[in-house]
Amino acid sequence: MANQPLILTKTEITQIHRALLQMLKQSEAKCAMLVDADGKCLAKKGFTANIDTDALAALIAGSFASTRAMAKLVGETDFSVLFHQGERDHIHNILVDNNTILTVIFDDRTTIGMVRLYSKECSKSLKETISQARQKKIPVGKQIQIEKDVEDQLDNLFKED
Repeated sequence: MANQPLILTKTEITQIHRALLQMLKQSEAKCAMLVDADGKCLAKKGFTANIDTDALAALIAGSFASTRAMAKLVGETDFSVLFHQGERDHIHNILVDNNTILTVIFDDRTTIGMVRLYSKECSKSLKETISQARQKKIPVGKQIQIEKDVEDQLDNLFKED
């Protein structure tokens, strides 16, 4: 789990979207998602309309958490890549950093080799952008205000009429 919240500016979001779109174009994959270790979808591009990206993001994060535990059992720090092969669609996951995962969904119009090559390049670009974003700190007063705003919104959502 990430200790410091990830704060993405409009510029960083644009950089992430450009990197995902470029990777999709080069690899000819169907879609790509950037997922954090908490299971939140940070960004998505491509054909995602028929995919529950929120549920998939949570499952991807869980999969990486269990894989991290398996890696430790066999003496590895981590396994940085996970691949799932289906009859029609395949999922390639690559760690961008300790708290972020790039997920690429593709079919037989491309190859795992193409997806691996371009997702590795994309993850390097994403790592730079995310690293810059993680260096930003929320001022303590602002963080308290954000937490209060979230609590107020939750109270309003669940209050009884």
